[in-house]
Amino acid sequence: MASLVIMISMNLLLQLSFFIIVSSSNKYAEYLGGNATFSGVVIGIPTAFAGLSLIPLTKYDKGMYKMPFHVSCCFAILGHVAYALAFRANFLYLILIGRCLNGVAFSMFMYCKRYCTDPQIVGIRRRTTLASWLVICQGMGISLGPFLGGVLYKVGFSNSTFNGYTSPGWVMAGIYVGFWVLVTKYFEDIPQTPTIAELQPAGDLNAPPIVSLEVKGGDTMASPKYSSAPTTRPASPVNESLRAQLSLITRSQWGVIACMCWFSMLCFFILGSWEVNLPVFGAAAENFHWSPFTAGNFIALGGITSFPFLLFNLLAARRIQDRKILAFGTSLGLAGLVIFLSILRTGKVNYGSLFVCWWTVALGFNIATTVTLSLLSKQLPPEWNSRTSMAIQYSNYTGRVTGAVWGGSGVSVGMLNFVGLEIAMVGIGAILFTTLWRDLKAKTG
Repeated sequence: MASLVIMISMNLLLQLSFFIIVSSSNKYAEYLGGNATFSGVVIGIPTAFAGLSLIPLTKYDKGMYKMPFHVSCCFAILGHVAYALAFRANFLYLILIGRCLNGVAFSMFMYCKRYCTDPQIVGIRRRTTLASWLVICQGMGISLGPFLGGVLYKVGFSNSTFNGYTSPGWVMAGIYVGFWVLVTKYFEDIPQTPTIAELQPAGDLNAPPIVSLEVKGGDTMASPKYSSAPTTRPASPVNESLRAQLSLITRSQWGVIACMCWFSMLCFFILGSWEVNLPVFGAAAENFHWSPFTAGNFIALGGITSFPFLLFNLLAARRIQDRKILAFGTSLGLAGLVIFLSILRTGKVNYGSLFVCWWTVALGFNIATTVTLSLLSKQLPPEWNSRTSMAIQYSNYTGRVTGAVWGGSGVSVGMLNFVGLEIAMVGIGAILFTTLWRDLKAKTG
């Protein structure tokens, strides 16, 4: 239980790390000589490096979680410190370097998702429920991150080292130091699966010894065992070739995989673009002229007011099919996009109407992200959990990085074009969704 709490808490910290700079990064970049588009790159670039870092991590993690935990905490601290030092160094690209280091830490997002759908520790009827907890952390990150960033900017701390621009980096670095200690002391990894296990029938006393791996307390110990039979034995399903495993996946299952990856990318593209665009749009609009503090409060207010509904979604996930949750969340988010398009066309953009749009977009697409991985884990064999986790996480990363850049460019490309593209992308998802409706059926819970 303690390990599960630590894993979910890590997801919350990662969300805070991602969003705490949203409200002030535009001003920070401008102070160092950048612009709004560069600010969008700063916010979104970590996910690109997270995707790259997953390649070596998944090669050496042995299906376990403690090593990625240590890597994530280490790079989170380094990244936040580098982000904070950019002010004193007066070097624009140091904030980009800091966020790239944070990106390595954000590779832990995939492990959080994989842990909550790992068949070794989580039953099939608990996966959507645990995914709902991750979405609640996501909602808290969207709310608390920009709010804390805005508050720290407002307080200011007129100091060349610790000020409104740099304080988010220093604060998060300190939090990660403390959390790393808790991870080291309390997190218990899952039992390691033996990498060499040769079970042979008795018979041949002259057979050579073979080595098997025994796992004790997470440590791998090599001990010789003497076989008494020829080494010829039937192939194990665990060692089945990738090609053979791929052949077991039906055409409809490939369709479901493509659909879930699209929605995973879509939801984070839209959420990421809005989170980056709102401070830029609010500062540029004649009737707003928002400061980072005001923009952070606005983003946080949308997250806080949607939080009770995310808790309701946690309870509903036990009784409602994943495909229905996905349909409801996407429809609600689409409604927010359509309303925003209409008020942009009529010129009736004010605080209240913009808030309604942001609230429906944030709530709808956060709910939709609940089921993308859990649905796949219920339909595909348990051996595919690592692959599906990677596929969904890469889709998330793609959506985050492209969405952040799109959000930073929203004012320059035109807000009608900004929201129009997002509606078109939801339309593509709707075609996939309706075509595969029957194939998307899965167990509840």
